[in-house]
Amino acid sequence: MLTGKRNLDIVLIAEGYKFIITKECPEKTDEDATDDQVKAHGKWVKVDEMARCYILVSMANVLQHQHLSVGSAYDMLESLKVMFGEQTRAAKQTAMKALLNTKMAEGSSVRDHVLKMMCLLNELEVLGAVTDKESQVEMVLQTLPDSFQ
Repeated sequence: MLTGKRNLDIVLIAEGYKFIITKECPEKTDEDATDDQVKAHGKWVKVDEMARCYILVSMANVLQHQHLSVGSAYDMLESLKVMFGEQTRAAKQTAMKALLNTKMAEGSSVRDHVLKMMCLLNELEVLGAVTDKESQVEMVLQTLPDSFQ
């Protein structure tokens, strides 16, 4: 789920369509609608269909079947959050434990250690943990051996 969500975000951002999972559909158009309203609604519907396809193609067959009739990409993502919420919390706890228990061994590569820490921090961010950059730097510094003081 997390990899699929991250991949969906990447595709939507690259295409300039991230709005589809953050904004509601513009009002359905009627005969009094302006050209801009008609275009905005049409664009939203088209992009939502594309996002729904991206989501469906990244799912296992069982999940595809369950989500074929879901109305929008946003609703699909909300449904998946409900289904996998407990797994996300457990994954966040595991990643946090790994982050807090990681210490760089004396004489090992600082570069490799910092990259490992960045991966753990990124994983936590993807899982929904919010940590400001200053705190992240402090966390990494705390994992360095005493010789770095």
